Amino acid sequence: MIHFVNYHSIQPPFPEGFEQIIFALGCFWGAERKFWQQKGVYSTAVGYISGNTQNPTYKEVCTGSTGHAEAVLVIFDPELIVFADLLKIFFESHNPTQGMRQGNDIGTQYRSGIYTFTDIQQQYAEFAKRAYGVELTKAGFPHITTEILPTAQFYYAEEYHQQYLAKNPDGYCGLGGFNVKYNHDSLVG
Repeated sequence: MIHFVNYHSIQPPFPEGFEQIIFALGCFWGAERKFWQQKGVYSTAVGYISGNTQNPTYKEVCTGSTGHAEAVLVIFDPELIVFADLLKIFFESHNPTQGMRQGNDIGTQYRSGIYTFTDIQQQYAEFAKRAYGVELTKAGFPHITTEILPTAQFYYAEEYHQQYLAKNPDGYCGLGGFNVKYNHDSLVG
């Protein structure tokens, strides 16, 4: 499959030296757009992760019975964008304190999650969660509920979901953060 916006592949193999990370931050349409717009992001794809059935469909995921989260696979060039910048986008683009929902979107598929490919990504993500949690607490918000797990099987969503908001510019995007900045300077480098 080819990315509708940048014409890169959304499936492996990816260019040598590029890295991958998977983020779940609510409805995957708006989440994917947040990342494909970043310089240094080679490609993105939406799909399902961290559930209990194989090859789920969108309809099945929406029932809540599969346990999957709607997620975005991000393939990036670490020479052009560092992982810490992606974490900043992730935390500032949604409400990571709501458990199994984002705003009016309710269900397991809307939970907040980071699914890592390396031990270093895992450590950075856990540090970022703690650091941003401190900032949110200072601003009077609840504790972060973001799950951080090593990457499990990622199932690509149906073709019509891929880069949905580029194909449907007036489509739904329920993303929204707290306007609390995450200072990620200690992770850059």
